[in-house]
Amino acid sequence: MASRFTRLTTVVPQLARGYAAPAKTVKVPVTLFGLNGRYATALYSAAARQNALDAVEKDLKALDALVVKDKGVQAFLENPTINRKVKLDGINALLSKAGKPSEVTKNLFETLSENGRLDQTTKVISSFAELMSAHRNELSLVITSTKELDKATLNKIAESLQKSGLSEGKKLLVSNKVKADILGGLLVEIGDKSIDLTVSTRLAKLNKLVTGKLMRL
Repeated sequence: MASRFTRLTTVVPQLARGYAAPAKTVKVPVTLFGLNGRYATALYSAAARQNALDAVEKDLKALDALVVKDKGVQAFLENPTINRKVKLDGINALLSKAGKPSEVTKNLFETLSENGRLDQTTKVISSFAELMSAHRNELSLVITSTKELDKATLNKIAESLQKSGLSEGKKLLVSNKVKADILGGLLVEIGDKSIDLTVSTRLAKLNKLVTGKLMRL
């Protein structure tokens, strides 16, 4: 039996039935792995063929905002005792709040529902966002600190990284996470690279060094 992933990639020829134009070849900007990566990649390919990337991204951003705002939505999607159709109806109702969703978006959630994967919704949305960032030649820059940093500080860090070459010439999408348990300093994550300048890591290294020396006494 053919994989249900084909529902995403075959939606274009189904909608374009009666037209002689061949399907557009799509080059995915970055290779993602895992189940969520496969769904997101299939979604990206289907949306690109229909010139619906922006529309799908808008749909998913709207849904993600609702999930972030109301943790009950995520609990609803992850609850294994709730019927798949009930979950799908719930998703469609949420999407409709932001307007009429793209056919490709609706097809994604029908596929996730049929495969019992609606609990992976937020992860698929995150993977699709990663593809869209790569599509726009953007790179994620996450700066973790013990307290919220002001815009000027964030911009200085971003400018330094831009000059260092770590940005790979891409536009940096800067975000600031606050985590008190790093004790101080910064954790800078740019793309798949990280620079750990946190106090917690320094203390852990010091503790390991001291413990090692004591054991040799």
